[in-house]
Amino acid sequence: MKKFMKSFSVLLTVLIALTMLHMGGPLTATCNADSHYTTKDLNEQSVMAVLWVQSSAEFKALCYQAFNLAKMNLDAFLSTYDGTKKVAISVDVDETLVDNSAYQAMLIGNDFGYSSKTWGPWQAAGLATAYPGAVEFLNYAKLRGVEVFYITNIKMKYIDHARKKFKSLGFPFVDDKHLLFRTDTSDKQARRDIVLKDYVIALFLGDNLNDFASIFRKKPVDERAASVDKFRDDWGKRFIVFPNPAYGDWEGAVYKGNWGASAAEKDMMRKENLESWDYQP
Repeated sequence: MKKFMKSFSVLLTVLIALTMLHMGGPLTATCNADSHYTTKDLNEQSVMAVLWVQSSAEFKALCYQAFNLAKMNLDAFLSTYDGTKKVAISVDVDETLVDNSAYQAMLIGNDFGYSSKTWGPWQAAGLATAYPGAVEFLNYAKLRGVEVFYITNIKMKYIDHARKKFKSLGFPFVDDKHLLFRTDTSDKQARRDIVLKDYVIALFLGDNLNDFASIFRKKPVDERAASVDKFRDDWGKRFIVFPNPAYGDWEGAVYKGNWGASAAEKDMMRKENLESWDYQP
């Protein structure tokens, strides 16, 4: 009888475990969190963002809108400026002037994320394309006597690839003075200060809030949002923001700065930041 009860207990345990697996219970959740949810799974979440950039006419319209607004504001600034300093504009590069969405699309279906191992070859390939209206606006600024400074977090080791690409696209001021690439920090303020010594910066263009002011760096979601309110009169005037739903400091804010979190942890943190309707069927 004891032998029978022991066998029955083992069988019951197995049946309970199988039932929990079938119902998606705690056992499944634990497995997913620990090992089953991969970077490949996480990359699937980028499909709609990358698809929107690459296929929506709305994205193209927003680019034209941003550069049209920049042109109008530059003209307005120059019409009233009577200072002695030369005039400049500060522009980010990736996802502001050039489109790297093909790199993001490459990650989808692969079990790895962004890294220098793949970003370097992407830079070397020179396949990034200019945003609609970018080349025309930058050359218009040059025509008006305004200098363009490329304040970007592209690392210095890629500067030769970038220089070649910028020239092929037709961007002006592609020289050592105007290419302010990342050296030891992603904080752009020191590079902005270099420009401000001899120039007044009429406009800032970027897709990341760090492109405009360092107050946004490494801040949680709620503090970034509150800081945006402090500059409410600058958006669409001095500050021109470009849409980038694929990546950025906003994602790091969701992770609370923990970029080294596992794919499962990142998935969890992303979903924890969603505001969802509590639908009751």
